[in-house]
Amino acid sequence: MQLRCVRRACRSGACEVRVTHPSALPAVLREKLAASGRRWLVTGAAGFIGSRLIEALLRADQHVVALDNFSTGHRRNLDLAAAGLTPEQRARFEFIEGDIRDLATCARACTGADVVLHQAALGSVPRSLADPLATHDSNVNGFLNMLVAARDAKVSRFIYAASSSTYGDSPALPKVEDVIGKPLSPYAVTKYVNELYADVFGRCYGLACIGLRYFNVFGARQDPEGAYAAVIPRWARALLLHETVRINGDGETSRDFCYVDNAVQANLLAALTERADAVNTVYNVAAHRQTSLNQLFDAMRGELARRFPEIAAAQAAYQDFRPGDVRHSLADITRAQTLLGYAPTHDVNQGLAEAMDWYVSQFAAEATA
Repeated sequence: MQLRCVRRACRSGACEVRVTHPSALPAVLREKLAASGRRWLVTGAAGFIGSRLIEALLRADQHVVALDNFSTGHRRNLDLAAAGLTPEQRARFEFIEGDIRDLATCARACTGADVVLHQAALGSVPRSLADPLATHDSNVNGFLNMLVAARDAKVSRFIYAASSSTYGDSPALPKVEDVIGKPLSPYAVTKYVNELYADVFGRCYGLACIGLRYFNVFGARQDPEGAYAAVIPRWARALLLHETVRINGDGETSRDFCYVDNAVQANLLAALTERADAVNTVYNVAAHRQTSLNQLFDAMRGELARRFPEIAAAQAAYQDFRPGDVRHSLADITRAQTLLGYAPTHDVNQGLAEAMDWYVSQFAAEATA
């Protein structure tokens, strides 16, 4: 793993070298990880969530195998994850470049693994509408390959990234795990199929599975580029480069934005729980706070204006609602709190403060030009 540092933008031109790292893990997780070394497989490791997971695990002196094909992830995320690790910690890392659509690759990656943290998928509702076949191939066929490989390798715990898109057209708020509606996109279908397959593998083969329904996870290393970039990195880039931020609909669409460190915590809690009643189920992973797109824009603009005052004058442009999107989303996180001990460390504003630091560093030269 090659080291790479990022520079924080500053107006004097004398920028400090800055590398972002996950927040400290809760004490209960640090104690459990320290008690015994495990071999972990993280798929989608070059994504922004996957790379934060491998970094947290390596810093806790765990053995980590990472799998990614770089279809949406980036090598630079692995470089950032390596920064600050000791030689001993780096020696516990193995990377496999490969595709979950290949069963042999999945089998190789799972060999010897105690825990699988399956993050690999083709995300994005719009991408799934444009190319449902590719989304199905990665998210369903690839997922099934991983389940089979984990079963055959006798993995003790299989944690996978589920999605709040599973709630579909259900208008109920907050979202409770056992009440879902009809899916609104091919992506939502694939993520629900994942839950069904995981449940079957738990009942038929004894594979202990836990699904984590992510609600709009964001944070450092999330890719701002491309047609399918998520809203927070896309808007951060636009604001820093003095481009127009475009809001779908009237801006009153709401989401439960979840900072990436909360997602890391949920994965590790799920992997390490000793409660028998906590496995073979799904959990909402969110901050339990509803934020409209208009509120999000105001918060991001304000956060960046503290660094670049001219951004305070930025205005958004509104466009048509996007097909496949749900109108409102808010998670009930009671189940995760009760069974896993999940306790979000960052609300949306705390997460934005950390995330904007990173995006400023990425666009330093352009933002100060």
